[in-house]
Amino acid sequence: MNNSDQYTLKLRRVAIDTYKENVAYLHRNCAIYRTEGFQALSKVEITTVNGDLAQQQRVLAVLNVVDDERITQCDELGLSEQAFAQLNVEEGHCIRIAHAEPPPSISAVHRKIAGERLDLEDFRGIARDIAAHRYSKTEMAAFLVASSQTGLEREEVLYMTRAMVECGDRLDWGEPLVADKHCIGGIPGNRTSMLIVPIIAAHGMLIPKTSSRAITSPAGTADTMALLARVQLPPEQLREIIRCQRGCLAWGGAARLAPVDDILISVERPLSLDSQGQMVASILSKKLAAGSTHLLVDIPMGPTAKVRHMGEALKLRKLFEFVGDRLGLHIEVVISNGRQPVGRGIGPVLELRDVMQVLNNDPQAPADLRQKALWLAGRVLEFDPDVRGGQGYAIARDILDSGRAMNKMHDIIEAQGRNPETVAVGRLRHKIEAQTDGFVTAIDNLQIARIARLAGAPMDKGAGVDLMKKLGDTVKRGEVLYFIHADFPSDFRFAQEAAAKDIGFQIGKKPPDGSTEPEF
Repeated sequence: MNNSDQYTLKLRRVAIDTYKENVAYLHRNCAIYRTEGFQALSKVEITTVNGDLAQQQRVLAVLNVVDDERITQCDELGLSEQAFAQLNVEEGHCIRIAHAEPPPSISAVHRKIAGERLDLEDFRGIARDIAAHRYSKTEMAAFLVASSQTGLEREEVLYMTRAMVECGDRLDWGEPLVADKHCIGGIPGNRTSMLIVPIIAAHGMLIPKTSSRAITSPAGTADTMALLARVQLPPEQLREIIRCQRGCLAWGGAARLAPVDDILISVERPLSLDSQGQMVASILSKKLAAGSTHLLVDIPMGPTAKVRHMGEALKLRKLFEFVGDRLGLHIEVVISNGRQPVGRGIGPVLELRDVMQVLNNDPQAPADLRQKALWLAGRVLEFDPDVRGGQGYAIARDILDSGRAMNKMHDIIEAQGRNPETVAVGRLRHKIEAQTDGFVTAIDNLQIARIARLAGAPMDKGAGVDLMKKLGDTVKRGEVLYFIHADFPSDFRFAQEAAAKDIGFQIGKKPPDGSTEPEF
């Protein structure tokens, strides 16, 4: 890059959160814009002007062109909050801007779009360039869509997982057994991790549970736990909490564990993308980076779950086991009943209510959430060589019933930093009633989750759906099936309109077949 291609401007901080994407703002009347042919959405390289070349800072960003001098003036270059923090210099500092070179790995993305199989070095290059912010969200979307549409072979999933782990920090606990549990999602409610972690930690096993925010669901573990305690913890504090408490419930992004995954999730979320290969790489990269040695994976299966047929579930289980085995991770996969939501609440506040009821052994606690959490916790406890096969469930139940799990949860909350704010259930409420007598024969997970998201979840913590009836329950005409909660009238209206078109419940004259199926 020649010096003639670079121009000096003053740096300006633009207070816009562009979420995982570096954005630069250049005035349309800037001489550089006019003479050098910069275009909106083109990538630029921004370098600080220092006497010592070794001390120069550099970031890559996507260019936005502005016409308002209140954002940037003609002699300035604005940077979004994330890009400004990365450059790490004061406002007014002299910087240079130049056309950025394409990411070295973009040719591999083009080959993937064409349906070719990529090797380990290809995925390493893509991961390195994404971590270095050389990719725009458009380019990342192209990679994700290509990986979803043309598919990832099992070796490609292995390569992608390894590359994502290598691009971030990796925790080492110095212990032979570090347990974890993960559900692939797709089932509203299902907040079992917030019950399993305190049970396992109270037993004394190490369980550093790092979770992501919701991608396509009305709430994730990190969204719900954030109502109780801080979930964005620096790596040093996270390590100390886990060593002292034997567990945590934190957001993985702040700990720089597989950071490429967090960047890709920021693109997957608005596209509602969640392909199986990408999902396996995402889950396992996070678990390996967190130092896990033993992992229990829950695959819910049902007509409106992510996995709808046993053949698909078995194929996914084999993929998890293939990748985990080659990366030294002991994996057990369970296939659970995914025919309906787990618990009653769908949305952060409502799901938190269910969790706390179970921890407090409240008679009103949802029995299905309690039962599933105990089954999964029992399987995790059986990773312990001192626990005989089949004994895990009874041990987990004793820890929960005795109050030890609740005490451990309080300890974890205090260690992470208790959230002093209390969020209420959404003030706007609308009831959905049964139109006929009969039995609940089916519940559409996707539609119920969609209604909860339209109501505002997970961004609005009090929004969501509160179920009054579950699969197999008897109903009478006019009985409430569920309530919709929202905080804002526009979201409330959207959720009501969606429910008016499809309430997500089917009512029949006979109980559904298999309504008493075991969880596993």
